[in-house]
Amino acid sequence: MPAASLSPARLRVLQARYQRCKDQLAALAWVSEGSVTPNNSPGTWRWTRKVKAKTVSVALSAAQAEAFQAAIAQHRHLERLIKEMRALSQQVLLHSFPGPKRRKTSRS
Repeated sequence: MPAASLSPARLRVLQARYQRCKDQLAALAWVSEGSVTPNNSPGTWRWTRKVKAKTVSVALSAAQAEAFQAAIAQHRHLERLIKEMRALSQQVLLHSFPGPKRRKTSRS
């Protein structure tokens, strides 16, 4: 059975990175999916998103558009944080514990 190969120092580094992600996650403001684009009428905006595989659009005022743009940026940051947290978790989980016995492959 292969031994775990994550050193205590490396584990602390990964835990610190994970904690920084958690801190950033806690600091997020409102989040929203979709996109905001100018509408055909001057001064109005359109928020578009997918709901149950259908595209849904809502007309927005300039103030709403600004708020949604910030929320969409926060959502993109959230997705990056989750991706990093998954990668860190997988690295720690795979290398902190002994794995199964591996079969040797024959070289022909």
